[in-house]
Amino acid sequence: MQQPSPTPRKATGRPPRISQEEVVEAARRIVAEEGVERLTMRRLATDIGSTPMALYHHVHNKEELLVLLLDDYAARTLHPVELPADPRERVLTAASAIHDALAACPWIVEVLAADDLFSTHALWFVEQIVDGLVDCGLTPERAVQGYRAIWYYTAGEIVVRTTAARRRTDDDRPTYREQVFAGLDPAVHPRLAQVADRWESLTAQDSYRDGLRALVSGLLATG
Repeated sequence: MQQPSPTPRKATGRPPRISQEEVVEAARRIVAEEGVERLTMRRLATDIGSTPMALYHHVHNKEELLVLLLDDYAARTLHPVELPADPRERVLTAASAIHDALAACPWIVEVLAADDLFSTHALWFVEQIVDGLVDCGLTPERAVQGYRAIWYYTAGEIVVRTTAARRRTDDDRPTYREQVFAGLDPAVHPRLAQVADRWESLTAQDSYRDGLRALVSGLLATG
């Protein structure tokens, strides 16, 4: 009688080696499709077909992974450009380039909330902003403070606008603000009541560059 063939044994040993590029690519796919909150080391390892321990050879934690993602995105989208000779315009152009690159990638919003996470590939633009402010007459110390004000304005504009757009997509019912503004008492809030029916359209306008120009003018005026 012929004996049945033995069941093949599963291969044992170390999981296949993975590269940092594969880690970043898989992480980018997760955050793009499902959001930053779904990105965990365990989930990432499952997607790659590896183990969480194997990932630690490339990244130590989720924060370091987010830095890699941010730097990867900046490397692909932020490239040095020809800037105006006028230092004020140089500041405006460099800041606008950062804004446009980040605003085009919604998952960046969550990363921006951690103020110490940044991309080394964006440093060229930071250098142009600080250098431009110095050339406009600010001290290096004041120029750094000026850059911080520009960065807070830029990041805040992206966070608010992107979050509002996402909520609009998820729920088309009137927002709480719309409900409140619809019932404003002109005797109590005369100016707000005057523009209440246009508030949404007015605040939806892209006024980033106008605000940026006003901010830079104020920074330079106060020295």
